[in-house]
Amino acid sequence: MSLLVLLFGVSGGEIVLIFVAALLLFGSKGLPDVARGLGKGLKELQKATDEIKREINNSSQGALDEITKVREDLTSKVRDEITNSTNNIKDNLNGLKDNLKVD
Repeated sequence: MSLLVLLFGVSGGEIVLIFVAALLLFGSKGLPDVARGLGKGLKELQKATDEIKREINNSSQGALDEITKVREDLTSKVRDEITNSTNNIKDNLNGLKDNLKVD
C-alpha cells in the first residue's frame, strides 16, 4: 500500500474505496481475473521497455565504437604530422647550421 501512496499520492481510505468499487464492478470471481490481466499487461509493458532499452544500448554501442575508431585515426594522423613537422624543422635547422659554419 505504501508504494501506491508514494507513486500516486493515494491515501489508505482512497485505496479501500477503489478496492470496494472494483469488487462491486467485477464481483468476487471476476476480480482475480482483472488483477491477473493487469499483471500480464504490466509484465508485457516491462518486456517492451527492456527491449527498447536493449536496442538503444546496442545502437549507442555501435556509435561509440565508430567514434573510438575515428578518434584513434585522428590521433595517429596528428602524431604523424607532428613527427614530420619536427623532422622538417630539425632538417632546416641543421641546414642553417651547416650554412653558418661554411661562411
